Amino acid sequence: MMGFSEETYGRAREIIARYPADRSRSALLPLLHLVQSEEGYVSPAGVTFCAEVLGLNKAQVGAVATFYTMYKRRPTGDWLVSVCTNTMCNVLGGQQVYDTLSEHLGVGHDETTSDGSITLEHAECLAACDYGPVMTVNYDFFDQVDPDSAVGVVNELRAGNRPAPSRGARLCTLKEMSLQLAGFSDEREGAVADGVAGDPTLRGLRLAEQHGISVKGFDPNTPIKRKQDAAPAPATTRPAAATGSTAPDVPAPDQKSPQLRTAETRAPDAKTPAPDAPGVATPVDGEPPAPADAQAAAAAGTATNPPASDGKPAGDDAEQQQRSLKEAQS
Repeated sequence: MMGFSEETYGRAREIIARYPADRSRSALLPLLHLVQSEEGYVSPAGVTFCAEVLGLNKAQVGAVATFYTMYKRRPTGDWLVSVCTNTMCNVLGGQQVYDTLSEHLGVGHDETTSDGSITLEHAECLAACDYGPVMTVNYDFFDQVDPDSAVGVVNELRAGNRPAPSRGARLCTLKEMSLQLAGFSDEREGAVADGVAGDPTLRGLRLAEQHGISVKGFDPNTPIKRKQDAAPAPATTRPAAATGSTAPDVPAPDQKSPQLRTAETRAPDAKTPAPDAPGVATPVDGEPPAPADAQAAAAAGTATNPPASDGKPAGDDAEQQQRSLKEAQS
């Protein structure tokens, strides 16, 4: 096919086998991670590989690969360094962190250092506002960074070290990370790790506990009921009348809220006649208007809607409308 290793072919078959035979297209996302784990990005060859093993065309694969930012479309370094410059992190100094790294590494957004080791990027939000400013290395967090500590992290990476992130497991390269995202476990020591919630995350809970704030009626010692243990919902139908009807009890109009009456007026059901503007008849199904009638209606609309400026008057050109009507009738 396209020069991928036999191991990649085998892993591709394993990924596809996870899905029903008639749903193999669902394997596209992990397959894109798989080709990225071999090449360091999703190359044109990788797109072709995914298309051929799934029986898709390259446009279908490319549409998905270009939609998600985790799929890189150009060669990317071993270490993808993302600095959040969105509102919260920016207020706390995120832009200064990014600018310092950009100058230190000699690269801009989505550019890779000359040695091919580090790719730098802006990140709109890394979903860790309570730890801002934050940056990630291959999506592992380094919290509350400043320009000096960020430079220290990238210097360690360029020296061949793997600094410990603030939370989670040890760092892995972009290729190692992509293989995990394709659904294959990382066998390295320390590749899997748990961490406790940090102080910023727990701050709100501790303040609520300190000031005795809780949800009204909430008892933390009361176990959560399972769905099968819940009491049955109250009946919503009235007892059957003499006719045997079990229709739901609908409040009388004078018992409905003004908002509900307004909503029903604007969006009536199929059996409710829709009121139209005053003086305008409600349209009914029937024969389509004749061309002359349509022209008369357009002329009337033009006469009552003069242009506000030198723009095109309301309504279509009469000759163009006549041609359109003939085409529609033919």
